[in-house]
Amino acid sequence: MAKVNVSLPQGTRDFGADVVRKRNYIFSTIKTVFEVYGFEPLETPAMENLDTLMGKYGEEGDKLIFKILNNGLDRPEKHAVARTEFEKVLQGKNTSGITERALKYDLTIPFARYVAMNHNQLTMPFKRFQVQPVWRADRPQKGRYREFYQCDADVVGSYSLLNEVELANIYATVFAKLGIEVEIKINSRKILAALAEVCGGADKMVDITIAIDKLDKIGLEKVKEELLQRGMNNQQIAVIEQYLSISGSNDEKLAAVINLIGENETGKKGIEEIKTVLELSRITQNSSLVIDFTLARGLNYYTGIIFEVKAKNVQMGSIGGGGRYDDLTGLFGVPNIPGVGISFGVDRIYDVMEELKLFPSGVHSGTKVLFFNLGDAESKKAFELMQQLRSKGISCELYHENVKFDKQFKYAEKKQIPFVVIIGTKELETNTCNVKDLQAGAQQTISFDELLNRFA
Repeated sequence: MAKVNVSLPQGTRDFGADVVRKRNYIFSTIKTVFEVYGFEPLETPAMENLDTLMGKYGEEGDKLIFKILNNGLDRPEKHAVARTEFEKVLQGKNTSGITERALKYDLTIPFARYVAMNHNQLTMPFKRFQVQPVWRADRPQKGRYREFYQCDADVVGSYSLLNEVELANIYATVFAKLGIEVEIKINSRKILAALAEVCGGADKMVDITIAIDKLDKIGLEKVKEELLQRGMNNQQIAVIEQYLSISGSNDEKLAAVINLIGENETGKKGIEEIKTVLELSRITQNSSLVIDFTLARGLNYYTGIIFEVKAKNVQMGSIGGGGRYDDLTGLFGVPNIPGVGISFGVDRIYDVMEELKLFPSGVHSGTKVLFFNLGDAESKKAFELMQQLRSKGISCELYHENVKFDKQFKYAEKKQIPFVVIIGTKELETNTCNVKDLQAGAQQTISFDELLNRFA
């Protein structure tokens, strides 16, 4: 048999037991907070119709959508058609002849599609959370994968800024529970729209936000070069540079942006929204919110307040983000359903917690008790006791064969099982067992009845 080169697709990973337990700890923490705030779970398919996704994420995002080839393209009669259609795809065009579906890029657009299809049956405002994998044809690097999980919470059917405050509080609560110090950045797309209007018109909005969104990656000078390539003149670029240079406390930043675009009506609305969210967040004692006017969130569907979360004390991209999208369902023929949502980047959160050693020791635990196998009669009694412990929720195993103590001890040590129970011939006669704490090195002999309450 020829040797097979076994590997994984780039940007994907396997997860062993230790990693899965840690990830589940993160999922559980986030879900618990979502439900405390009244959000309900939802799941949508891994794939969507291509038309559902394309054109919703901006020029850059659309390039990262994983398209799925149609069935039957391997049949001989389809070869000529497939070649012609594939040439169109290589030219950046979309064609139903070769692909009609795609893996979902995020959870927000599928959620909007769900709301558009079911809005007559939903109780508004509708609050949902969703925890599922998404896929992006990105270049893999630290903290960036092609398959990764998102945890989203969204509210649709309400214009109230209380929703933004609650979502910011969810961020603060989750990260406090996980032990991660964060900065929750806040801006408004209305302020960015005002900047575009000041710089020549609303049609400049997309060009400006796409360039600004790259600021952390390429720096100010490269952003200015890109703006120049996108048709901005030197005077307009100077205004944008002044905007990007705003710094100081939240109050100082607000004063500076009012001075720059405060006469613009769209800008006034955006500034008032940020002021309201900051004021209400102070009441709820959320001190993590920081104004960042360089925050753009390059996705076209955002219309108001936008968020991005960065972890302190570690070099990592954003570990959360979101914002308001007041007509997202309008993309699917159902206008005037406002919405706002946030997303947690679980994979990056995991990497942050690993680097900062924030996972509690209990997360690593699997099997709590290993029963040694010392013969047929002994193992039968061990099996009986093990099942009784399992009925109490105690995780147990019986070693699969009667071998030397040393091998069974090594198995317990490798699996980090904290306790072993040893039942030999003498113990069977006296209805007792030896319980050894492998961490403390202590051993005691107790009755079978005592054993059943030993780990409760």
